Amino acid sequence: MIEKRSGQVAYAVLSFGGFLGVGTNVHPVPWDILTYDVDRDGYVVDLTREQLENAPAFALDSADRPRRRSEDELVYSYYGVLPPWGGVP
Repeated sequence: MIEKRSGQVAYAVLSFGGFLGVGTNVHPVPWDILTYDVDRDGYVVDLTREQLENAPAFALDSADRPRRRSEDELVYSYYGVLPPWGGVP
């Protein structure tokens, strides 16, 4: 997801659970906590399943709808990182 004012990558959207897309929640994860792994040729994140299950989430069908800044702030606060627009983690 891209932060619309700055054009910076705001967060990655991870999904797990559900079956064939039914009952699936997506979890926004701040881009800054992802690390690129050259051996895997992809990004990894150091989170436990429990941390991800307890993280802020939203239904897959609402992932492309506008969100309030307060929801984005909750995501960054949960992971303890600064959002791209500044503020307190």
